[in-house]
Amino acid sequence: MRFARLLICNLTAVIVSAAIGAANVSAEPLDASLAKPLYQMQPLEAGRYIAWQHDAEPDLRKRIAAIARKNIGQPYRLNLLGEFPYQIHDELPMFSLDHSDCTVFVEHTYAMALSQSWDEFFWMLQRIRYRDGIVGVATRNHYTEADWNVANRWLVTDASFDLAGPTGPSYTMTVDRATFLKTRHHTDADIPVETSRQAYVPKAQASAAINQMREGDSVNVVSLLSDGKTMVTHVGLVVLGANGERHFLHSSEPAVREEPLDSFIARTEAREERNRQAGKKGSTLLGFKFLRLNDDIVVPPMAPQPRPGHAS
Repeated sequence: MRFARLLICNLTAVIVSAAIGAANVSAEPLDASLAKPLYQMQPLEAGRYIAWQHDAEPDLRKRIAAIARKNIGQPYRLNLLGEFPYQIHDELPMFSLDHSDCTVFVEHTYAMALSQSWDEFFWMLQRIRYRDGIVGVATRNHYTEADWNVANRWLVTDASFDLAGPTGPSYTMTVDRATFLKTRHHTDADIPVETSRQAYVPKAQASAAINQMREGDSVNVVSLLSDGKTMVTHVGLVVLGANGERHFLHSSEPAVREEPLDSFIARTEAREERNRQAGKKGSTLLGFKFLRLNDDIVVPPMAPQPRPGHAS
């Protein structure tokens, strides 16, 4: 009983502390919240920022760029999100404001730009992150080109084949989701192996290709792995510089940054060369996939959530 009373007291203290914190945030002038980087905001502040940004910038593409830049400097952390507490295969949360990896950064930016409140953002995030919006590790868009790009065709359209041309490079991608889920997430799923052909723009043509993209479009980095497989290993967004030049805005170690795509390529090639000289195995940058933000976005409804563990 003593332990139970102590637990109740501790929980009560946490709830009271959270309520006081929320009250302090809501009482804080909006200007004070807007002066913070997004990654230093609490959810209540972020909700107010989302609403303010939606009213202040009616252009979706400019809103995407503004929200993305609001997170410049956000610390990078790999393998950040999960389904907890909806599913308990791990204890990773369903959203993060203080850290991001490349996919989390893109998903959160798009979801915020498409929303007018915290509640709508959280719903939109799950709609983007999961196939048909059905929350679960088995329906999460794990593979960028085979899952995320396909499930979010309502949001973006892969323009890689058009940009690279009919003689441009491509690779075959074979995805065994059942084995991946079993080995990585201890989850059983009856999903057949899938093979697809993926077009991409070689890195030598990437600067010309990105100049045909618009603000708010997205970029996939295609790499050859040390095991011989080719796949997307990194993602980010296109934003416009002061003179209209295209920049690559993305989350990578150590923090979210904005840079010309040429700079990203040069840094990546320099790292690859250091690895070679040190005798280390690593990936090799091959090129990029480019996805255009759709002009007329109609957000599809979520599919009904199945009843977990219920035999029909």
